[in-house]
Order: sequence, then C-alpha cells, then structure tokens
Amino acid sequence: MLNTGDLATARSAALFASLPADLASTILQQSGTRHFKRGETIFIQGDVAQSIFIVLDGWVKIFRITPTGAEAVVGVFTKGRSFGEAVAFENAHYPVTAESVTDSHLLVVRTSTLATLMQGRPEIAMAILSSTFRHLHSLIAQVEQLKAHTGAQRVAEFLLDLCETESGACSIILPYDKTLIAGRLGMQPQSLSRAFNRLESLGVTISHNMATIADVHKLREYIMEDRSTPWRKAD
Repeated sequence: MLNTGDLATARSAALFASLPADLASTILQQSGTRHFKRGETIFIQGDVAQSIFIVLDGWVKIFRITPTGAEAVVGVFTKGRSFGEAVAFENAHYPVTAESVTDSHLLVVRTSTLATLMQGRPEIAMAILSSTFRHLHSLIAQVEQLKAHTGAQRVAEFLLDLCETESGACSIILPYDKTLIAGRLGMQPQSLSRAFNRLESLGVTISHNMATIADVHKLREYIMEDRSTPWRKAD
C-alpha cells in the first residue's frame, strides 16, 4: 500500500493529475510498486510494453542503443515523472531501455488494468493523451535546447532546473554522474568539463557532486543570451 507521500507524488504525475479523485484512487489501488537498485534494468528496448511507470523516488534514465553500440540518452526522470505511456495500448514494444540510475522506487500501472477501466471511464484515455503530449513537448524543448543553446547554456539550464530558489545563491547535489549528465545534454564528457569551466566566470563552482551557484538570476540571464554573441562563438 502506498504511504501518504507516495500517494501525493503519484497524484501529481501527468497521468493522474487530470483524473477525478475516485478514478485515480481506483487505479492506484490496483497498481503495485517495485524497488530497483542502482544500475538495475527496468525494461529493455524491444520488450513488450505492459506497464506505465511513475517515479516515486530516485532517478531513472531512458536510452536507446544505436547501430554502432553507443548509448543515446533520451530522457532522465525523477520523482513525480512518468514514462511508458506512448506505447501502452499498441501491444507494441518499448522503443527504449529504462535503467535505474540510483536506488529507485516506482509505481507500476498495468496497461491491462487501464484498458479494463477505460471501457466505462473514457477519462483515462484523455489522461494518457495529455501525459503523452507533455512528453512530446518536453522532447521538443530538448531539441530546441540542442539547436539554440551552447553547451554551457545547456549545462546552466540543467543546474537551474535542479535549483529550488528563484534568486540569490543556491547549492545543488548533482543527482547522477557527469557522464550521464553529458549524455542527457547531448555532449561529450570533455565538453561538459569545458562548460563547467566556462560557467565559473558566472559564479558556478563544481566540487565532486556538489554545484554552487552564486547568483541564480545572473545564470538565468545567461541562458537567455543569443548564442551568436561573439565571445561565446568558440563554445
């Protein structure tokens, strides 16, 4: 049974946020949870898609293996985020692999449960569509980030997404290793190191897995700068 905190986290996920309370409770009561250790596989690219997952705690990465054997990180999900909706009702296969980056606690919603309930409650279909569209918008934002921002700007945006304050100073514990951060941001590890060095002039310091931002507002202004600014052409 989910505790109060896990229930609140699940209800905040895109899949449940738009559902009536009674329907959300019914689905949650018929769903289960699973713990995954750091590095443990949740599902593999090509597995039959049978479940939708919501992260209750920890971090999960979604990636594809390219024809050359390289790992392409598609997304990294944390508390309150869901994944697996897009292929849930196509009797299809997962197009990606999911792996627990840290020790993780996930809610597992069986698609068969949703399919059965959907016959009398079409709101479920709309909720899944809404959640899928949110994922699509997130992917579009990632593409925009890759096209319009420099490497240092992408790193700055990543840090600000983890920051819980809108102004002043902020300290952040990096949630996963720098190789994964680089992959998530479409960079090579050495490019990530150069980006961290470039951000030092803006008051960002990195020490092991801790990042300190001297001025959140200043860093946010930097993200909004045009990438064609001459002094950043070399990035």
